[in-house]
Order: sequence, then structure tokens, then C-alpha cells
Amino acid sequence: MPPAAVTFIVVGEEDVSITRELPGRIDAFRVAEIRARVAGILLEKTFKEGEDVKADTLLFKIDSAPLRAANDSAKANLARAEANFQKAENQVRRYRELIALDAVSKQEADNSESATTIAAAEVLSAKAELAATGLSLDYATVVAPISGRIGKADVTEGALVGQGSATRLAVIQQLDPIYFDFTQSSSDLIALKKSQKEKGNVTLLLDDGGDYEHPGRLLFSEASVDETTGMVSLRAEFPNPKRDLLPGMFARARVIQAIRENAITVPQRAVTRGAGGAGNVMVIDESNHAQARTIQTGEAIGDKWIVTSGLKAGEKVIIEGLLKARPGAAVVPEPFAPATKQAAPTAARAK
Repeated sequence: MPPAAVTFIVVGEEDVSITRELPGRIDAFRVAEIRARVAGILLEKTFKEGEDVKADTLLFKIDSAPLRAANDSAKANLARAEANFQKAENQVRRYRELIALDAVSKQEADNSESATTIAAAEVLSAKAELAATGLSLDYATVVAPISGRIGKADVTEGALVGQGSATRLAVIQQLDPIYFDFTQSSSDLIALKKSQKEKGNVTLLLDDGGDYEHPGRLLFSEASVDETTGMVSLRAEFPNPKRDLLPGMFARARVIQAIRENAITVPQRAVTRGAGGAGNVMVIDESNHAQARTIQTGEAIGDKWIVTSGLKAGEKVIIEGLLKARPGAAVVPEPFAPATKQAAPTAARAK
């Protein structure tokens, strides 16, 4: 039989990225629960459920009539307290003049000084009461604390809210950017930090199998280790301008777990498996004879295996013609040339 014609590649070293796909859940960037901070009847809801709202947008109106009355009463109390303080000060001034003439007793002068101090304290108390009633009056108008998407209203117009507890009215979630929370082994954390420092991006895989169009980044400041399981909780941040990602969705993150420097790789099509799962390849020696070689493989990177032992850089590995090449037999080697797609025919040729 004539020597078999085979094609080969020359094994080389390269830096490869080892990736992992880790499951997790989408979480909102910020969440704000809108609650009633004063008691009253809910008069109006001013937003459309499910829409995006800006910070400080009016959301609810609570009946403010009782609160306004309390505020007016506080203003009157302050005016009365200030008048009493002014009266006490005037009396002290007169007593000081009279005591110099021995027209009043020292006891009466001391009493007038004490009355002035009490009047000043009453002014401070009235100011505090006015400030408190003013805050309650402001709280009757409920606005959005953050920008985001607001959900359904938890109460309707006419309901009594804030009586005894801060009634939840609605929830706002900021969806751009958005978080993706997942876990992995804490033993891989250092290698993960190093690889992310060099590469930087995280890819999100959606339920339909497609890649999310915007790359994300890992937030190692959010990392925490569970003492019972040894798993580390990680968080990635992704842009979400179209609001395609929603809190509670499940997804997978493809992260670069480690960088393997100067790794020996070989195409998967060149490797056959023997008993026990050991890998086998055919190499071409210096005399153009095929030789069988047992190798150990590690992670799969695309269409290649990382070779941990059994091969070294510069050796020729047979890609095509494996069935015709026999161990120890001569071969006619040619460098492997990947097939290229034929150019699409022009409209004229197709016609």
C-alpha cells in the first residue's frame, strides 16, 4: 500500500481563557417602597401603573385638611408664645429700673427673670410643634424618591392609610443599570479576580439561548462567602436601556474563570478516546511516520482541548486521514488548510 496522505497542524503554545457558565437571578439596581408617612384618607393616585417615573414625581395625595388645621393651630400657638415672651421681657426691663430705686423687692425681680426664661422655652416648643405639623402637611403629598418603574398601587382612592403603621402604597424599581446575582466556589475567587482584571467583561445568557447584547462587569465589592457552603456570592452589573431584563428573571453569566498562559491546545477532531476516556492522537515523526500518542486533556476551549501532558510545542498532529494512518507506517503529510466558504453566487448567476 502506498503511504497514506494526511494533513497536520503544528502544535503551539497560546494563552487561553477558561470560561464558566454560572446560573443566577436578575435583581433591581435600587428598590424604594412608597409608604404613607401620615394618617389620612387617600384622595388621588396620579400615575399610571407600570410606567417609568422620575424622582420627585407626584404619586399620591392624602387628605390634608386635618393636617392643615393642625398647622394653623401651631402657628397661632407660636404667635401666642412670642407675645408672652415679649410681655415677660418688658416686665423684666421695668423691674430692673424699679429695683434700682428700691421700689420692688428682690423676690419680685427674680420671679420676672424666671418668667422670661419660661416664656423663651415656650417659644422654642411652639416652633418645634409648627415644624412637625409642617412636615406632616408636606407628607400628605407623596412623591417618588427615586427614578424607575412603578408597579401596581397597593391601595385605592378612599382607603385610610398610615393609621397605626406606614401603609405601603406602591414600589419603584430602578432597572437601568440592573444587577445579576450568582454564586461560585470561593476557591476560584482569586483566579477570577485576576482574569477579570485582564479581560473585564461578563456575558449574560438569556433563557432563549441567546447572548444579551450588552456586556457587564463584576462588582467584587459585593462579594461575600457563605461559611456553611464555601460558596461566594457575586454580583455583576449590566446596562438595561430597553428594560429587557426584569427583576426575578433567571439567566446564566459566562465569565472568564482563569487565564491559562502558554497552554498546549489541539483540535478536538484530532483526538480519539480509548478505554477509560484517555485521549489519543497521531503525530508525525521526523521521518514522516505516524506514531500513536496518549495525551491527557483538560478544559475544552471552543473546538479545542487543552493538553496537560503528552504533547509539546512544535510536534505535528494529524488532523485529516486518521483512519488511513497506521502507527509506525509512512505517511505523506500536508499542512492542514481550513475549508473556506464559497462566495455566494451573484443574482445574475443564480438566475
